[in-house]
Amino acid sequence: MAWKDESKPAGPVTLKNGWTVEVDENVCIGAAPCTAMAPNTFALNDAGKANILSSVDQDDQETILNAARACPVAAIIIKDETGKIIFPA
Repeated sequence: MAWKDESKPAGPVTLKNGWTVEVDENVCIGAAPCTAMAPNTFALNDAGKANILSSVDQDDQETILNAARACPVAAIIIKDETGKIIFPA
């Protein structure tokens, strides 16, 4: 498994659609609904925290947004191309 940014596996990373996605590892509890809902975007690292995969651009915006919404602690932050926070709002 390869991270989108090996130096910052939790992001922030910029997607081809202009969105920026980041996982707050201090908030993430490893519940993993994000990995089930967006398997091309998220995977748990060795510490049990969600990180962003290099295949992130294979999931569409709705899939990534729904995965963020499924996080029980809102650890996934999504911003649009202008920097406006899409989630959590």
